[in-house]
Amino acid sequence: MRRFAPALAGLACAVVAWAAPAAAYEIDPLTRQPLTQALTVTVRPSGSAASPDAMDATVPKISPIPRETVAYNGPYGPGTIVVSTTERRLYYVLGSGQALRYGIGVGRPGFTWNGVQSITMKREWPDWRPPSQMIRRRPDLPRYMKGGPENPLGARAMYLGGTLYRIHGSNEPETIGTAVSSGCIRMTNDDVIDLYSRAKVGAKVIVQR
Repeated sequence: MRRFAPALAGLACAVVAWAAPAAAYEIDPLTRQPLTQALTVTVRPSGSAASPDAMDATVPKISPIPRETVAYNGPYGPGTIVVSTTERRLYYVLGSGQALRYGIGVGRPGFTWNGVQSITMKREWPDWRPPSQMIRRRPDLPRYMKGGPENPLGARAMYLGGTLYRIHGSNEPETIGTAVSSGCIRMTNDDVIDLYSRAKVGAKVIVQR
């Protein structure tokens, strides 16, 4: 497996994983010998070949850090997203003293940030185009990757202000709860689909260290 690990401060958000196709064999039930060799190819879904709903059906409904409803007595109103990079948790404020808490991956040392932004755009199964700064540092990276299960932005992306930071899904759920990104907030695909369905364009996002 070949892996690309974007490492641009404040811009790169995820790791791209490429998987080599696996070979499958049809076995004669009597002789137990291979009859034919068939190449099993994983086709990356495209807009014409698979709808977002069809791709959503492939998302595992399990997270290394299960989301849960928790008590919340902070100062922010319903619909606000509060990110605690220290806890590596994201809170979606429900109101009435409650919030939904999700596990997240955050920026590695030297790539953390804090501040107030808002969601300016939302995308389902977004395409990925590494910024020019990243390409200069990592010329081996693909210049474009269509949205789909192999895409490092995952199932959903919510873009924060005029920055290149995003809250997005991930094709590496094992990184949730760790500090490995270059500034973006990553979630499991299942969790980011859930948050995406709740958060509105214009919602306030508070990022705390």
